[in-house]
Amino acid sequence: MDGGGPVKIGILSYHFPPEPAFIPGSLAEELAARGHEVRVLTGFPDYPGGHVYPGWRQRWHHETHSERLSVRRVPRYSGGAASTGGRMASYLSFAGSATLAARRFLGDVDALYVFQLPATTFAAAGVLRLLGRVPAVLHVQDVWARDGGDEAGDGRWAARMGTAMARVYRAAARIAVAAPSMRDLVVAAGADPARVRLVLNWTDERIFHPATPGPAARQLVGRDGRCVVMHAGTIGARQGLETAVRAAAALDRTMELVLVGSGTDERRVRGLAADLGAENVRFVERRSPVDMPELYAAADYQLVMLRDLPELRGMVPGKLQAALSCAAPVVASAGGDTAELVERARAGLSCPPEDWAALADRFWLAATIPPSARTEMGRRGREAYLREMSLPAGVDRIERLLHEAAGRVTERIDPRGNLA
Repeated sequence: MDGGGPVKIGILSYHFPPEPAFIPGSLAEELAARGHEVRVLTGFPDYPGGHVYPGWRQRWHHETHSERLSVRRVPRYSGGAASTGGRMASYLSFAGSATLAARRFLGDVDALYVFQLPATTFAAAGVLRLLGRVPAVLHVQDVWARDGGDEAGDGRWAARMGTAMARVYRAAARIAVAAPSMRDLVVAAGADPARVRLVLNWTDERIFHPATPGPAARQLVGRDGRCVVMHAGTIGARQGLETAVRAAAALDRTMELVLVGSGTDERRVRGLAADLGAENVRFVERRSPVDMPELYAAADYQLVMLRDLPELRGMVPGKLQAALSCAAPVVASAGGDTAELVERARAGLSCPPEDWAALADRFWLAATIPPSARTEMGRRGREAYLREMSLPAGVDRIERLLHEAAGRVTERIDPRGNLA
């Protein structure tokens, strides 16, 4: 990194390891390894179940320390993941606790990094207002969208969240966006376009790397000589996996679709597969992340699905980075940045979202591509990941933004608006 020197860095994150929060977790470790003093302000671990992990007890004074890295955990309301009101109670309670702790714990940092999810917004607004002079770098992961629109009062919460986000965007010294099109969304929400940079997310590289499938993985995926397309992860409203089931049902003698995971839409997707008589669609229960690289290697392609919603066009799902890091070729049924990244890397095939006929065509083409060409797709995808999305590349860019925010280096922008 070009020469800003060690700084005191605060990190504000709603989730942190041992939760599966590898971006703020690995960033904190890497910045500390590079000689910076790092202080993390977060909550007690409760994701994804919404209940504090066994062996943990929420209390006010809880700090852990290692060389150049300190973690302060503050209490928050847990158990509200199932409803908009419960989630907002969690967000607001974390905001209150984080703001109370921030003056002592983060008051003398040179720059603050905020892992910016909707859950962090109220806390970021409070902490930035309290600390005042401390410059902040926001790493925006998601732009608030109504995810519970049928619930009474959700519109009120959406308005409050939007107002708080706009306030945080205006206060930030630098804003990193996790997908190219997200830049337009944050600018429309109040961010100064001159302060916005692109920093693509990385994956958990300790887990997701090229692997050789063992007998158990091969048996679970079960090719039987046919092309296997695997979707690993959430079966929810954002993915729209009904489209994939319809596409696979049209190609029952050509390929198999394996859905690994669970989610709120699982019953509906299973029901559609049964109604269509899609015997080439199989469901596998959720697996540990450490098992996934072997399962990726046992399949022929990884499927990345996003519905055709405005807020999803500026989003790159984490399963894309995981697949590319594992050198797995990809079939993307998505619009915007996800499809563009796959096509630019020549790492697989893509088609418009929520178009089962177009996806069936991609499935058919994927099955006709010889294994050697699939391997080459995976190789190109991994090269693109290492070059543009890896942990070292991402931390370099975040570190520079923190130095810029703290006034330690001169700002440098390339003509495309990306971090140089």
